[in-house]
Amino acid sequence: MIYYYLTLLFVFTFVLVQADVKTNYTTTKTDPSKISIPDIPQTTSNDVATECAYYNSEYTVNPAEWPTIWDIATSNNMNTSQEFQDLYNSIDWASAPNIAVRKASATGGLDMTGYDTVNDPDCWWSSSQCTKPKHQGCNADIVNCPEPGTWGLTFDDGPNCSHNAFYEFLQQNNQQASMFYIGSNVLNWPYGALRGVKDGHHIAGHTWSHKMMTTLSNQEVLAELYYTAKAIKYVTGITPLYWRPALGDIDDRVRWVASQLGFTAILWNLDTDDWAAGTTPGVTPQTVDQNYQNFITMGSNGSFVNSGNIVLSHEINNMTMDFAIQHYPAIKNAYKHIVDVATCMNISHPYVEQVITFPNFDQKVNENASTATGSGVVPGASQLPGAATSVSAMPSIILIGILFMTIAFVMI
Repeated sequence: MIYYYLTLLFVFTFVLVQADVKTNYTTTKTDPSKISIPDIPQTTSNDVATECAYYNSEYTVNPAEWPTIWDIATSNNMNTSQEFQDLYNSIDWASAPNIAVRKASATGGLDMTGYDTVNDPDCWWSSSQCTKPKHQGCNADIVNCPEPGTWGLTFDDGPNCSHNAFYEFLQQNNQQASMFYIGSNVLNWPYGALRGVKDGHHIAGHTWSHKMMTTLSNQEVLAELYYTAKAIKYVTGITPLYWRPALGDIDDRVRWVASQLGFTAILWNLDTDDWAAGTTPGVTPQTVDQNYQNFITMGSNGSFVNSGNIVLSHEINNMTMDFAIQHYPAIKNAYKHIVDVATCMNISHPYVEQVITFPNFDQKVNENASTATGSGVVPGASQLPGAATSVSAMPSIILIGILFMTIAFVMI
């Protein structure tokens, strides 16, 4: 009987060790709890031209080991690299949902010809805004903050090279947000990504090249997710467990692939359309202002008396960041709380590495804990139901140690 339990324990430990290998994206030069950002014009100026001037950093990369910046993440032969092949072959693709790759339309949208949009069997968000998977093995999307009167603050497409003034504004207001970073941007602007972590924002992935994910093959989807996480880990020292698909384009096939890496999608239930102002017919700055005002009104008219929201906005340029700055005072007056998604969901550890701990919702709103930043972990924050957990974050050597200690205990 002893040997039976020892065998089970060994198998269990082996599985955990293997899981650790899968999330070992890359080495990093950064201790996320002790981030230091160089005092250079690009990190201190609020002049756009100065901020966005190219700079050399210690985060140099070998171009042969990465996808082409802003191209699909299988580019530059990454799909044939040993690193990616090992990852791809570690997944049981026979268990993946049998869902066809979607086609893009001639206008750049999605071709839904022949798809059952009424029943939406594949929980295709672009078709019906479905967020509850209909296939097994898919992590369900997060779409709103459960706490009443709460504005879930999120920004896509960072780190933007000209975000200094915006991040300073958030810092001055002790305001954290969920920042969805594009892998290509992280490698282009590493100090911008470092500031996001240092300022205590909840960092999540937003794909490598911002393509519509349902139009990509399984291999391409995996690469978009993997190399984004790898870039974030390489620069900041943390590996995000949450991500957001570009344009919200996700179905159960894409969810399933993301779930193989332990990733959960965060969507939204309110969209400012800030990115479209002046670039999309019919969307003007006044349109976006009105969207913000409508959402602000919802904070005081009972729309969110039972739960909160998650609002889609963007770090994509100064115009979108200015929208957020201008409307922030009114949002704060209309809503009881403005928090990042990790906090509103009581996710104490939104990263594989648990060196940074986020306060839970009650701690944050009651100011019973300091805000999690790169220079100060919140030791009192506890893991709550719904919070992200990852045994893969536990180093293999610890698991092996547990195994031997258990064997010694049983033999005694």
